[in-house]
Amino acid sequence: MSSKLLQVFTLAVAAFLAACSPIKVLNALTPSSTFTKTASIAYGDDPRQKLDIYRPVAAAPNAPVVVFFYGGSWNSGAKDDYGFVGEALASRGIVVVIADYRLYPQVRYPSFLQDGAQAVAWTRQHIAEYGADPTQLYLMGHSSGAYNASMLALDARWLNEVNLAPSMLKGWIGLAGPYDFLPIENRDVRPVFFFPNSPPDSQPINHVDHGAPPSLLIASASDTLVNPTRNTGGLAKKLHDAGVPVEVFYFTKTNHATLVASIAKPLRWLAPVLDRVTAFIQSTPGQ
Repeated sequence: MSSKLLQVFTLAVAAFLAACSPIKVLNALTPSSTFTKTASIAYGDDPRQKLDIYRPVAAAPNAPVVVFFYGGSWNSGAKDDYGFVGEALASRGIVVVIADYRLYPQVRYPSFLQDGAQAVAWTRQHIAEYGADPTQLYLMGHSSGAYNASMLALDARWLNEVNLAPSMLKGWIGLAGPYDFLPIENRDVRPVFFFPNSPPDSQPINHVDHGAPPSLLIASASDTLVNPTRNTGGLAKKLHDAGVPVEVFYFTKTNHATLVASIAKPLRWLAPVLDRVTAFIQSTPGQ
């Protein structure tokens, strides 16, 4: 298929996505031949504390592993909706863990971070059984999921609770993450962080130090939901000033939602997000 025909096809797909459930369509168009999936493994006692594992069909021994946290303003989302992320990374030889976590109104900050830490601890302890190297562990997230990944990577309190530390991470990847968002403007998010008494220590930007893991930050230049200049740009500067290795990319053809959707095979022409993530993992010292 020519590049022009491919763009016409993907634009048609995008129009179809707008009329239907976008995530369901993306998953329906996602290949299933590149991975094997182990579903709904419990990492805690709550029904929401479960994870899925996507293992490459042709996995190399001791493959790297990514724990992915989805977005949804901490009040929506499900691991089953992000099979396209599992497939995409698995197609590049990466073992992927996609974890559910408790949401508002069941919980508020910081319970979902404690869930994330438990999912990471489970992965660290068990992922070798699925062909991955637990010492080659990365965190990744989109939107509020990128916040979760950043807090686990930057604020040692949460991994310390499960007898781990951010220093054991090879790196973390944030897509369109909110890292500096006080005072909270989004009314749906306000109760999650006890607005107007939102604690300053809930902000990732306040936890940067020179020992933080290497970072890859990706955002859409035209994101109207999470300001990329303040959040991605501000955190990148603070990481750089602290001497932390950080790569930053802004893409112009994506918005807040399509940034993560561009990982899916039909929409990869929008932005090379998957390529950047793969390159970051492959180039991190120790790989």
